[in-house]
Formats: sequence, structure tokens, C-alpha cells
Amino acid sequence: MWRAIASNPWTSLHDALLVASIFAVGLLLCIEFDLFYFAGASGLEEQRVTVAEAIGLTCLLAICVVAFVIRRLREVRVESERAVVIDQQMQELRKQALRDPLTDLANRRAVLERLNETHDPNSQHAFFLLDLNDFKSVNDTFGHTIGDSVLQVVAERFKRITRPSDILARLGGDEFAMLVNDVDRAGAEALGARLLASLSNRIWVDGIGHDVGVSIGIVFIPSDGVATPEILSNADIAMYRAKKVGKSAMVFFGDLGEDAEASTHAS
Repeated sequence: MWRAIASNPWTSLHDALLVASIFAVGLLLCIEFDLFYFAGASGLEEQRVTVAEAIGLTCLLAICVVAFVIRRLREVRVESERAVVIDQQMQELRKQALRDPLTDLANRRAVLERLNETHDPNSQHAFFLLDLNDFKSVNDTFGHTIGDSVLQVVAERFKRITRPSDILARLGGDEFAMLVNDVDRAGAEALGARLLASLSNRIWVDGIGHDVGVSIGIVFIPSDGVATPEILSNADIAMYRAKKVGKSAMVFFGDLGEDAEASTHAS
């Protein structure tokens, strides 16, 4: 009982005030009509409660019960509304924890969660690791504010290419990732070509055009890797091989063969 009172101090205070009010009203009535005196001086017949008095007492009790029930229902409604608000706030916090604040794409944590859930051996998925080319010169020459604006434009261009079932993320800096579900080699090549083409035109910010390309490493799941660290490592190998081309390019990890295995062992 004391624990319930401590956890609901305002409710307990309201209950105590209600009970105290009832006793106070009853005491005042007794004093006003000298009921204590008459109760001792009157005979047995006079001490009997009349029908009117019984109805009055019943109505008073009913009013108290109704007031108590109404207040309790109001408290239940308030608590339910509060629980809904808290649940919405928790969902919003979780959503924010999985989003990149600059581009509003998924972040690295969201991608890792999705990769950890991708274990269906009967379907093939593709993981794209994208690293921008010549982006460092944008930051060095024009500052990080312009660089952030360029990243936002890049994110919008990439976003137009993705399907609702896929996940596009910014891993950090100028590195992006895309997890594409249920795709074959031809579909992955077509998507990679669209990603390359999306940055073929200059990105204009404040009247200045910026030439930014992208190097893409592509890993198929599960043929090129199943565990998340293996997928990330193999995609990184393919992406750096694409960077050696010297311009925007995409490389499939499965096409690297023995060179990929040697790079994996070396890392």
C-alpha cells in the first residue's frame, strides 16, 4: 500500500482529500443538527433511520463513488495518452539513431543491422560500397559547408535510383553504401551504371560547379560473403580496385579472383 502511495503521490493526495471532505461534511451536519445530543437523548424509535435519511445517505455515497470512478477513468485516459506519447518519442529516437543527420539517409548502424539480418541462402543480394572521387579537393578548396552541400546533392541523386525495398546509407565522410535485395548480375550492373551516370554531370552549389565521381565495389551475398565483416572487407577491396582505374568505375569482387584472395589474406 505504501509503495502504491509513493509511486502515485498526487492520486493518493486526491483520494485522501476526497475522504477527508466526506468526513468533514458529515461532521458538520452532525454538529449543525446536534445529532450527537439527540442520539443519546432520544428513544429507540427516534434513533431509527427514516427512509428519507437512508435515501439521502445513499445519494451522498453514490455521488462520492461516481466522483471517484470519474477521476480514476480520467487518470487511466491520461496514463494511456502519456504511454502513446512516450512510445512515439521512443520510435522517433530510434529512427534518428539510424539516420544520417546531414543527408537524411540511413547511417552505418542501420546498414550493419540490415546486413546482420540478410541470411537467406535462397536469394541473392548485392552490397554496393561507394566512395566519392575528388571530393577532398572540394572540402580543401571551398570549405566543409560547401562540401556538405555537395554531399546532400549526391545523396539526392543516389536516392532517385534506389527502390523502396533497398537501403541507401551514408557511412561517413564521402562514403556511401547500398544494399540491394533480390538482384542478379545484370540487375546489379544496370544499377551500378545508373549510379555512375548520376554523377556524370557537375554538381552546382552557389554558382560553382564541382566534378565529383564515384568508385563502386560490389559484393554478392551469399556467394562473395555471408558474415558482415567479410562482406564489408570484400566490398572495400573491390572499391579500392575501382579507384585504381583513375575515373568513375565499378568492380565486382567476384571478378577479382586470385588477386582478391591475396588481398584478403594480406589485410
